[in-house]
Amino acid sequence: MIEFRGAGKVYKSRLGKSVRALQDFSLRAERGEVLGIAGPNGAGKSTLIAIALGYLTPSEGKVTLDGRSPREFIESNGIAYMSELVSIPPKWSVESAITRYALLAGIPSSRMSARRDESIERLGLAEHRSKTIKQLSKGNLQRLGLAQALLRDDAIVILDEPTHGLDPVWTQRFRDLIHELRTPDRTILVASHNLDELERVADRVAIIDRGRLQRIVATGETSSRVASSYHISVLRGAEYIAEVFTDARDLGNGAFEVGASDVESLNRAIGALLERGVLLTAVTPTYSSLETQFREAVGEVTR
Repeated sequence: MIEFRGAGKVYKSRLGKSVRALQDFSLRAERGEVLGIAGPNGAGKSTLIAIALGYLTPSEGKVTLDGRSPREFIESNGIAYMSELVSIPPKWSVESAITRYALLAGIPSSRMSARRDESIERLGLAEHRSKTIKQLSKGNLQRLGLAQALLRDDAIVILDEPTHGLDPVWTQRFRDLIHELRTPDRTILVASHNLDELERVADRVAIIDRGRLQRIVATGETSSRVASSYHISVLRGAEYIAEVFTDARDLGNGAFEVGASDVESLNRAIGALLERGVLLTAVTPTYSSLETQFREAVGEVTR
């Protein structure tokens, strides 16, 4: 549905200097898929999204939506898009903002009120509908951005940093929302710095750095990877940690970071702690599986 084939983008200044933001980028997001995009600041994610939306044209290569150029597809079919920075005139009310966006989205007048109310209710904005934009918290403004993006049932959904500013309750509801949006004929692209959320909602995550595709991670396979280090918390017996884990780092308050080359050695070490009467309260990877792969892909060390 969304395909990048050898896409590249070079920005040129008035002084003639060139900056390459994207290089030889090839990737295909299929129908029915939730594809995550992750990368450090300045990696090229914004350029990638701008090209997919038809705001920019690639300097080389080709980008298509359902086999057509982005602008051609969007002008004919529309697209659901939420930008990283939600900017709405501050004097508009929540209700008037959604009404105006529904008008721009081409919602028929006969369905305008119903669709507006459904969108407001879906994103939990009913109690804020009469508030002006400047009265909204960051989280509520973010939810309004999501509400306008989902006014129509578009086949392509592109969300840029959708959970930024959301509280834990609405972060969980965002996951539920993505689950609701999944259909066999819809493609969803989510760009985010929140690797934990991407691991939860995406089928695959494309890691981009320095304008290049560095790695594609199938999230269903990340659970099989073994972490290189773990955080363990103890209620009793902290004095035995360094005896069993010679590389242990004391994090304070009964928490330690320890290394493990494989699952078997980790379990043997934990068994040795239990034999010494250590009372463990938690054993968790220092980094999630996706975060570990992200750090590897962009050249960072994990210990």
